[in-house]
Amino acid sequence: MMLSGSDILVKTLIEQGCDTVFGYPGGQILNVYDSLYKYQNEINHVLTAHEQGAAHAADGYARTTGKVGVVISTSGPGATNLVTGIATAYLDSIPMVAICGNVPTTQIGTDSFQEIDITGVTLPITKHNYFVGHVEDLADTIREAFRLAKSGRPGPVLIDVPKDVQIAQYDYDVQPPVEKEKAHAAKDVRIQEAAAIINAAKQPFIYFGGGLITANAQEEMLALAETIDAPIGCSLMGLSAIPTDHPRFLGMQGMHGHFASSMSMHHADVIISLGVRFNDRVTGNRQKFATGAKIIHLDVDGSELCKTVNAACGLRGDVKLTLQKLLPLLNAGAKPEWMARVAAFRAEEETYLDDREGLTPRRAILTLNRHLGENTAVCTDVGQHQMWSAQNLFFRTPRRFASSGGLGTMGYGFGAAIGAAFGTGERSVLVTGDGSFGMNLNELVTAVRYRVPVVVLIMNNGVLGMVRQWQTLFYSKHYSNSILRQVIDYAAFARSFGADGEIVTTPEALDAALGRAFAAEGPYLIDCRIDKDEFVLPMLPPGGSMDDIITRLEVKP
Repeated sequence: MMLSGSDILVKTLIEQGCDTVFGYPGGQILNVYDSLYKYQNEINHVLTAHEQGAAHAADGYARTTGKVGVVISTSGPGATNLVTGIATAYLDSIPMVAICGNVPTTQIGTDSFQEIDITGVTLPITKHNYFVGHVEDLADTIREAFRLAKSGRPGPVLIDVPKDVQIAQYDYDVQPPVEKEKAHAAKDVRIQEAAAIINAAKQPFIYFGGGLITANAQEEMLALAETIDAPIGCSLMGLSAIPTDHPRFLGMQGMHGHFASSMSMHHADVIISLGVRFNDRVTGNRQKFATGAKIIHLDVDGSELCKTVNAACGLRGDVKLTLQKLLPLLNAGAKPEWMARVAAFRAEEETYLDDREGLTPRRAILTLNRHLGENTAVCTDVGQHQMWSAQNLFFRTPRRFASSGGLGTMGYGFGAAIGAAFGTGERSVLVTGDGSFGMNLNELVTAVRYRVPVVVLIMNNGVLGMVRQWQTLFYSKHYSNSILRQVIDYAAFARSFGADGEIVTTPEALDAALGRAFAAEGPYLIDCRIDKDEFVLPMLPPGGSMDDIITRLEVKP
């Protein structure tokens, strides 16, 4: 059938199983928005307050569903406003398709109003991007973008569609949804090498990240841990992959990770890493990282192997398929001495836990845990609250934690929480700080507009908490521009937008407020007042190793 380019674009999204898109209209994308109106019974569009919020919403939708998130914007500033959201998705390997309008092809390169070379701008932060110069290429380009976004190591793909291509007519035939590229296990010779190293290990440690969730390889990883009697730790991106209370799970590892997880990894003789990167927040000083361990690194992206640390065995392949071939080659056996040492690390960690009375950050998150359902998605912004959440949240279901890891994007959380609510069809939670909340608080408009059931928990300390923590410990308490000096009643702010909100200053008040928030039909904001000098511990100092880990605050603010 003959359709306009804009109709072809929307019909192809529907064809590919896309049920929800996030975006903001503008001059060079109006034809697409006219088509979205025409097909509104088949595809839902969520209007955000800002294009960055739309990109983060598409990201949160993708993280919590495993589907490709879609965001739409106009040209010029609309397109450039997507950049932070695209980069966030890129560094955390999140499948996303960003569709931008542009000026007609006859005006490209003339500096027309709101013209921007968005493909050039986003080249370093996308898996691939496309400039569609002819309407006959449009449908297949969208299909290829979906395939690429979800294949191998997922990531964002951008499609730039000039206005005349949106207007032009072409024949459209419905196609089935594209399948991602076929996955492959690592080479047999590498699997055999890995098996030999693991079979010789006396103190193995399994370390996984978001790639394990993408590969849906949780069952195989747990079988590996049981076979070789190994403890398990994860990166920030790996949280929620397995239940938090699994007896082998030690929690997040790294700069602000759990003491037992970090120390077990530090003292392991073999580290089996699955779908995870060794970035600086994981390793600390790389010259001192796991010096007594052989590293087995399994990842679908071969460029990650030996990129930052040297692996004794690098395996490029799908995590699930590779583990399935590896498991039969392993010798089963208990390691009581190693597990006793791990238990000692756990016991030592217990002595460092913050059990103070009052509304401490840890007590606030533990209170939140009591209200979370089996499928409640929790999104965070970036800073101290992010680490308190990562350390203390309790998860039962995979894909229920969304946080910006690689880019560390303050302002990510509200859009992501909105996207998560649309994706899961259930209530979501945003844990944020007053600094991060200020970055994208405009998305409260979106939450109210659609009556999104999102609980916003602001850990309000009146400062940029993580910056202040570093300034206290390493910058002689020079609190340069980290004191916000704002007297804002966020509860009143929420009410002025049409949401519910309240201020809490005690654990009991927080518990009661969360009860009301989780029963509310729409957005509910809780302004949780905490002290400005609360710290995130444990902590690795800059340039330090696990031998330098800070478990108690020795420098008073």
